[in-house]
Amino acid sequence: MERSRRTFRTAGGHVVPAVTAAEMREVDRVAMEEFGLGILQMMENAGRNLAGHAMEMLDDAPGEVVVLAGGGGNGGGGLCCARHLHNHGIPVQIVLDRDPANLGEAARCQLGTLQATGLRPLPLPKAESWIRRSPLVVDALIGYSLRGKPRGRTAEIISLCNRHAQRVLCLDVPSGIDATTGEATGLAVRPDRTLTLALPKTGLIHTPGELYLADIGIPPEVYSHLGISLDPPFGKRYWVRLDRWCDAKRPAQCRPL
Repeated sequence: MERSRRTFRTAGGHVVPAVTAAEMREVDRVAMEEFGLGILQMMENAGRNLAGHAMEMLDDAPGEVVVLAGGGGNGGGGLCCARHLHNHGIPVQIVLDRDPANLGEAARCQLGTLQATGLRPLPLPKAESWIRRSPLVVDALIGYSLRGKPRGRTAEIISLCNRHAQRVLCLDVPSGIDATTGEATGLAVRPDRTLTLALPKTGLIHTPGELYLADIGIPPEVYSHLGISLDPPFGKRYWVRLDRWCDAKRPAQCRPL
């Protein structure tokens, strides 16, 4: 795999390589097929980290968190986040961008656990009022798997989020943003904070708001197997803030996010 030209840096100067969407798909493939990690394992880690950020952003603000979830791995991470919030006594509402029967297998598994606790997705007509009153909306609609511009119910939910959300926390990549280029060909969520997973994506360099990187349990050897040099930046934590990005051709000219 060709190394990404872009890198991000932590406040302490730790260098973290960025990857394209295609490179991240290969990281996920190798982690699962050659290192034995399961999608539910990584999803659990993503959802727990996301819930931690949601609780930090809430800072005791009253009201229910609204989780916007799609049908793929990103949506599954959001649903897992909803469960962790529920487990910590934080009221949560779920908005799906499709019928539950059309969720992917992992996301459907996460929803099944939530439904067993009594939580049910909101009907779309009720989403607007809940998004309006919520102190925090969690965007887990698309992630790095964007194909073209958001359409249909997904686009409608993004529009509601942009018009009415007080604060927004995005999982991995704001929905509607191309993970590789950072471009939005249609509607895109406007985040206050983005929690990207495993490695930052090259398209995040111009994303507004705070940017954090979360550890989802992928060993460093997965990256080295793919020719990506990474000195794990997390230390004793499971996430770290990224505040600068650099072009490999001009590494001394880092720019703030």
